[in-house]
Amino acid sequence: MEVPELPECPVCLNPYDAVSSVPRVLPCGHSTCEVCISQLPNPFPNTIRCPSCTQIVKLPGRPSSLPKNIDLLRLSSSLVHPHHSPDDRPKKVTPREESAPQLNPFMPTLWSREFYLNWKNWVLPNDCVLVERRDSQEEGLFGLSYGKIVRNVDNFDVRCILRENEKVGLVKVGVFRDQSERQDGKEGVLCSKFKYSYEAKIVKVLFLMKENERDELEMILKESLKIKRVGKICGFWCNEEDNGVFMVFEGFSRGLAKSTWELEEGFLAKIEEEGHKASKMGGFGLIGMEICEVVNDLHVEGFVLGCLSVHCFGLDEFGRVFIDFGEVLGVGRRVRWAISGNEELENELFKKVAFVSPEVVIESLRNQGIELGDGSLDYKVGFGSDVWSLACVLIWLLAGKSFSEEMNNYCKCLFSAVNDQKGCNYVDLYMGWKEKIAGLLEGGLRLGFASLKDMLCKCLEFDPGSRPVLIEVWKCIRKLTILPELDISFQPEIDAIRRIPSHCILFGNLCDSSMKSKKGRSRHVAGGSLRRDENEVEGLTVDGDVNGLSNGHAQCINLKGHLDCISGLAVGGGFLFSSAHDKIVNVWSLQDFSHVHSFRSHEHRVTAVVFVDEGEPLCISADNGGVICIWSAKFPLDTAPIRKLFEEKDWRFSGIQALAVSGNGCLYTGSGSRSIKAWSLQDYSLMCTMTGHKSIVSCLAVSNGILYSGSWDGTVRLWSLNDHTPLAVLEDERPNALSPVRCLAVDGNLLLVAQENGYVMMWYNDVLVKSSQVQNGVLFSINKSGKWLFTGGWDKTVSVLELSGDGTQTEATLTGSVSVDSIVTALVYWEGKLFVGQANGALKVCYSGL
Repeated sequence: MEVPELPECPVCLNPYDAVSSVPRVLPCGHSTCEVCISQLPNPFPNTIRCPSCTQIVKLPGRPSSLPKNIDLLRLSSSLVHPHHSPDDRPKKVTPREESAPQLNPFMPTLWSREFYLNWKNWVLPNDCVLVERRDSQEEGLFGLSYGKIVRNVDNFDVRCILRENEKVGLVKVGVFRDQSERQDGKEGVLCSKFKYSYEAKIVKVLFLMKENERDELEMILKESLKIKRVGKICGFWCNEEDNGVFMVFEGFSRGLAKSTWELEEGFLAKIEEEGHKASKMGGFGLIGMEICEVVNDLHVEGFVLGCLSVHCFGLDEFGRVFIDFGEVLGVGRRVRWAISGNEELENELFKKVAFVSPEVVIESLRNQGIELGDGSLDYKVGFGSDVWSLACVLIWLLAGKSFSEEMNNYCKCLFSAVNDQKGCNYVDLYMGWKEKIAGLLEGGLRLGFASLKDMLCKCLEFDPGSRPVLIEVWKCIRKLTILPELDISFQPEIDAIRRIPSHCILFGNLCDSSMKSKKGRSRHVAGGSLRRDENEVEGLTVDGDVNGLSNGHAQCINLKGHLDCISGLAVGGGFLFSSAHDKIVNVWSLQDFSHVHSFRSHEHRVTAVVFVDEGEPLCISADNGGVICIWSAKFPLDTAPIRKLFEEKDWRFSGIQALAVSGNGCLYTGSGSRSIKAWSLQDYSLMCTMTGHKSIVSCLAVSNGILYSGSWDGTVRLWSLNDHTPLAVLEDERPNALSPVRCLAVDGNLLLVAQENGYVMMWYNDVLVKSSQVQNGVLFSINKSGKWLFTGGWDKTVSVLELSGDGTQTEATLTGSVSVDSIVTALVYWEGKLFVGQANGALKVCYSGL
């Protein structure tokens, strides 16, 4: 025969005894040892939460003041024997309560919490950027635009401080686009009812990128913060006119190309015209050194640009050279598209004077399936490729228009040979061009600058292994600004910068992200996929497609049965119950949404309705005349209520405004008399009246042994369900923050309060976690289901927010909204369906899964 287990404390699992573990009886009837009672947290003054039933109960004094459980002590004493040790018994482990999974979610998970936290601070406010011009006459040809900041942004929600009128560049990284069809049918309308929020559009585009594309984007963001001479990346912004998502870069009021444009013939022509050769070359030397330093900073971090243009460099207010990452990506996209064989865009490439090394040309054409020559040209793209491009920038500064013409002729010959698919000796073509450039430099750099001419010619070697490293170029240019014998500054060692390149921006995904067909159709995010249109060169998809409302699709069904404003909704017993100001409670089938029955007994506007499923299912409704009707919710439905309850009438106040039901058989009513009444559902008697609010009690909710009441006085009061005594008063104590409470939702220890000013306050364990504005008008209804929060009100929209985090780290992110026809007055969610009551009497059912 098994030996019975000793009675033990549910907290520490130690057996009860009369010395160290004395069982004390809590007001709810459960027992816990005296030591554990003293260590239990106090959610409110003079209260504790019972570890067995989780009710909040009163603790009037010290734990020793509670009565001992004599029966447990006697039982424990009778079972104890000398050979029994508490350590020999297997200990019971209390299972952790976990919320059941949501079988029919209203929306699939759009992204993980970790992803959102990683990217949310890169989202710029939607009203801070003004687009002034685009890079090409054809809108969005390369996804490069220019604009300015229209208001200061200096909060801690974004990664940088933006000042009004600051110039910015914008590079398109994607387009958020909903694919939805409109079909009129008998049962409803299939259309794009769900509208994503501004922030959700940006995060969704980022989330649906290919992983390697997003990794490259994240790498560039981090490096922009690390490297000093690189223009900062401000964040991401969405143009809501076309849903284009842009990466916003710091702009420069003066670019290197614009600042040197008056030198159309280059520094050399200006020197010959005005004289003062040494001083003019000193100015060239300062600019050349800074260009070398900026590119070298990128090489130190493992970046290879792959191509360069004079437009890639900007000047700050002190004339120092910076690299403009937005222009780098724009030029890279031009190069990728021009080399792919688009004749229409070759002129666009020449306008930007992009310089591409031979090995980059070979690699790009090879990626297109085109081999130059017999395929023996196999040179790796690396730091030497940037040395070639940088040398071209320096030669452009020296020779100006003459060099541009030679470069354009060289590129046209190359493109023509590739497009015509004729045999082309690329090495001979290139060497002929190089001889012309050497002759151009020979004519300008005669006496005193032979070393510079030789260095630039070495940089143009066909074999990247024969080119000098960047520091050698820097040293050569430095001699133009200071005599070698007077140069006592630190000279970097060449071996110190010989590193292995880790990433080439030109061949990265970002320089491919706005590739278009010849009809100019850009890649876009459509319905959770990243792909091209039919006429584009290749298909591109992204894993992780989501269905239903994540695509902007919602099926909405209108249920018509009320003639006035809907005031409340409740679900239970296979029915949907809706109350309205037309004095009727309608009953709808949850299977086919057909109208089943109407409860008609109220003589005043019905203001609230709840469902009770304890024994016999009940529907309880109340009106503003103070009458409570209790209906049987068991089929077949009766026409008369089981019972009517009457609140004491007072002409000064409106009637009942809110209803709530607890698990202990109590019905609670909140009314215009500023009081809360508790009614017994066993004998329908009035148990007690709770007072404390200074205005209308507008909403009630029950959770974890606590009754929550919201009022127009701007406070939420907490009451014990055990003895109906007050526990706490919650209110926003910030200046001018107090606003009437219209509705609330409770889930465990998380309290969500919707206010008249459109704000939602989140409280956790009576601590205010966050207060944020969800809508511009009054919020009349709020409903929480799992991680989704729904709010509706004066704006005629239902805002959909995603809750993430736990406890005091809980955050609410506005994901989108569902537009309706009238003011939203009631909300309830059930198994993937959102029921929306409106002021015009219409009841709308929204759901996904199409």
